[in-house]
Amino acid sequence: MLYPQNFEQKIGFTEIRALLYNHCQSSLGKERVDSMQFFTTAEQLLPLHEQVSEMRLILSGATELPEQDFFDLRPTIHRIRLEGTYLEEQEMWNLYRSLHTLHGWISLLREEDEEQQHPFPALEKMAEGVFTFHSVTKRIEQILDKYGRIKDEASSQLQSIRRELRKSEGSVSRTLNRILKSAQAEGLVEKDVTPTFRDGRLVIPVAPALKRKLKGIVHDESATGKTVFIEPEEVVEANNHIRELEAEEKREIIRILREFTESLRPNIKELLRGFECLADIEFVLAKAHFANRIGAISPSIGKGPHIDWTLARHPLLELSLKAQGKKVVPLEIELSRKKRILVISGPNAGGKSVCLKTVGLLQYMLQCGLPVPMGENSKCGIFNHIFIDIGDEQSIEDDLSTYSGHLLNMKNMMHHADPASLLLIDEFGGGTEPTIGGAIAQSVLGRFVSRGAFGVITTHYQNLKHYAEDTPGVVNGAMLYDRQRMEPLFQLQIGHPGSSFALEIARKTGIPEEVIREATELVGQDYVNADKYLLDITRDKRYWEGKRQTIHSQEKQMQAVIDKYEGELAELRGKRQEILRQAREQAEQIVQGSNAIVERTIREIRESQAEKERTKSIRQGLDEHLKQLQEESAREKDALIERKMQQIEARKKRREEAKAKKASQQKEAPKEVKEPVIEVGSFVRLAGQTTVGQVTEINGKRAAVTFGMMRSVVDLSRLELTRKPATEQRAGIALINNSPQTTIRERNMNFKHEIDLRGMRGDEALQAVTYYLDDAILVGASRVRILHGTGNGILRQLIRQHLQTLSGVSSFHDEDVRFGGAGITVVELS
Repeated sequence: MLYPQNFEQKIGFTEIRALLYNHCQSSLGKERVDSMQFFTTAEQLLPLHEQVSEMRLILSGATELPEQDFFDLRPTIHRIRLEGTYLEEQEMWNLYRSLHTLHGWISLLREEDEEQQHPFPALEKMAEGVFTFHSVTKRIEQILDKYGRIKDEASSQLQSIRRELRKSEGSVSRTLNRILKSAQAEGLVEKDVTPTFRDGRLVIPVAPALKRKLKGIVHDESATGKTVFIEPEEVVEANNHIRELEAEEKREIIRILREFTESLRPNIKELLRGFECLADIEFVLAKAHFANRIGAISPSIGKGPHIDWTLARHPLLELSLKAQGKKVVPLEIELSRKKRILVISGPNAGGKSVCLKTVGLLQYMLQCGLPVPMGENSKCGIFNHIFIDIGDEQSIEDDLSTYSGHLLNMKNMMHHADPASLLLIDEFGGGTEPTIGGAIAQSVLGRFVSRGAFGVITTHYQNLKHYAEDTPGVVNGAMLYDRQRMEPLFQLQIGHPGSSFALEIARKTGIPEEVIREATELVGQDYVNADKYLLDITRDKRYWEGKRQTIHSQEKQMQAVIDKYEGELAELRGKRQEILRQAREQAEQIVQGSNAIVERTIREIRESQAEKERTKSIRQGLDEHLKQLQEESAREKDALIERKMQQIEARKKRREEAKAKKASQQKEAPKEVKEPVIEVGSFVRLAGQTTVGQVTEINGKRAAVTFGMMRSVVDLSRLELTRKPATEQRAGIALINNSPQTTIRERNMNFKHEIDLRGMRGDEALQAVTYYLDDAILVGASRVRILHGTGNGILRQLIRQHLQTLSGVSSFHDEDVRFGGAGITVVELS
């Protein structure tokens, strides 16, 4: 349940719908935007957010995006349910492109990865039961060419008719050219005149005074009356035959279209399901584009009502500030069962209402299935009802004052509020005498607390601040204000009430000091002191919060250093074990080699029949030598490892002493004047050069510098800081650089979004259209109108055939009947 009726308008959701409209290219998606609704269960919401997440993965380049060339043909499909109706040629062409797009999306959503899994399960489920109509598209390809016109090969009868038609037209054209040349030789017709069409017949333009000298039928005259169009009698019969062939061609085309429509009629239900799927796809695609634009996420969504948001941003405010080169201050807010209602106080224009609207808009967006701009670690709950009381509630029709309107809203909220409700009230208790207004507001707030409702409430009343401090389930919040610079910080701090800074703001605006002093006496020094103590508490809390964050950051850095050294020590211990293992292996190899030598020596002694005692003595000497070798090798390895360990410990100790010494110096020594450094925006020049450029980007030890029209990436060590270049030099550069932009700007200012071709010859009109569309694309126009008149449709046909060959044209269609109908072609540019 949402209250009041204009809820979406009050929180700004109507603008969100408008932004989603901009990402829809057909009425299919826009209908889905209109029907977007507020859901109250996780089972309904989670699939919607999963669909958007999967679509954003597709948009990120994880897979190739299918074509987006489709049309809303549902009215046409409903129309052909009736026997005898058929699809027009353009409708068949639009159906082909729509089914081709549908086939691409369904193939993408149903494809499997290497592990036989569907990578987009939520989107794949959305397309369940949808056919791709492969046989239908194949049949259309047999009937239409790549420009959407009926092929000659669509039927043998049509091919025969068109062959005869081309033959007859060629004969008439040759005869007419012969007559025209003869008339030009006799001076009856101007030299630059060419045959033209009138009423579907080839005719010759002739001056009215000479029309009787050329035998034939007068079909028309120009708007000025200076030209008449004569069909020579020699080609009348041939032209009649051409008209008959054209009628036969039209009948055959209708027969082909009827036959195709008959084959399509049994599949109408499945076709409509396919277009509903296209509508769903376009809607999800629009939500994904919108989410990427505002940097939104689909956060963790729990079943119970709660709010735990970090870095939450009002999307409309962020887009507006971004256009001005500014940044929005993010919101940190938490509402839980123990702290359900947040009472926000603070100065006027300090951001209280923006905070309240941000909560309402983001929660509503979330429960409509839209991603929301907030931090990744945010946690969101679900509310069954959202009530809002914000702005002027006056009503002339209902005879309500502002305060009466607020009271009516309070009555409805008290009646419907429950533990799954979210209440958003701006300037609670305002609009009437402060004492009684504050008392009523406190009593109403007590009802909300007893009903277990959640809420965000803004106020200036001191009694509500005290009530929030003493009541379980209610918590104070303050919009911070910089007293030194006398400007709001737009930051919400939960835990303490805020001051209205009435006296400070009054001084800033120039109110005389004696007026402020008198006001202080009227309210009493206790009130002023209480406000002052409140400010001091808030200031101290900000100070200690900053200290706490600094200490936390330093602890993290220290822990990182400790972890690094412990890792190095563990690595050294591992290397020590590896060195010992290798040393043992080498010793064993030495022993084995020595044993071999000993055995060989003994064998030689035996072979030489030496004395037994002598042999034993030699063997013992060799054993002692080998033992000595092993002990010396082990001592050397241990000494080497010990030296390495001592070096590492000494290096660690020196680093810690140097760090401590540096920190001590920073505390005791006065701050030194820092040398100027190169940063983004600095004016620099290459060492030894005079040309001045400006730094646009710094990446590590390299910087991107713009020198006039040229952008270079160079080492920072090669750059020298310099002063801003002279005005005359910059002006000259700007004049050279902006000359193409000035030309485009002038074209844009003088460009008209329609061109009138009425009265032009065919080739003249086509040339004019070509030049006009070039200018339209250059100035960035998305839609233009071509006025060609209705007439017999020849000029319209020539222009549309020509438009199909131009790459910059995405589509074209007749203008609305109210604004010209078939006499005007509307061209959509890509």
